Amino acid sequence: MQSIRVLLADDLPKMLDTVTQLLRQDFEIVGYAQDGEEAIEAAITGNPDLLVLDIEMPFRNGIQVASHLRDSGCKVKVIFLTAHEDPDYVEAAWSVGALAYVLKSRIATDLLPAIQEVMHGRRFISSFQVINGMSGSGMRRLLPRPGKAGI
Repeated sequence: MQSIRVLLADDLPKMLDTVTQLLRQDFEIVGYAQDGEEAIEAAITGNPDLLVLDIEMPFRNGIQVASHLRDSGCKVKVIFLTAHEDPDYVEAAWSVGALAYVLKSRIATDLLPAIQEVMHGRRFISSFQVINGMSGSGMRRLLPRPGKAGI
């Protein structure tokens, strides 16, 4: 069976190392990106099967990256790996075509099952609680502007 090709994008080197340690035995890590522009270039030129993508990154955030890739016709499957326990972020992730939303606090238990689900065309989301119904603390700044995808 052919190995799943994975691109990792996070601005924190320690997180890239952590994800690499979790995945390197079972997956082919084909590249790393530490900002949104690098993630777009690597996803388009490297042709990975899967992009594990942070939301908060320099130059373009993960939502903008996923939107740009989707609009450009890139077929990479996107898994967001994030610290944001916020349903508005989840909604934004789904709106740009992501198939999974994994919390960094649950990486050890959720990333591999998320990859399995995504590679079978199914969605995955880490469980989390919304406290007092509060959400959406900064989501509007992450969403692409209508008519200006990826900006």
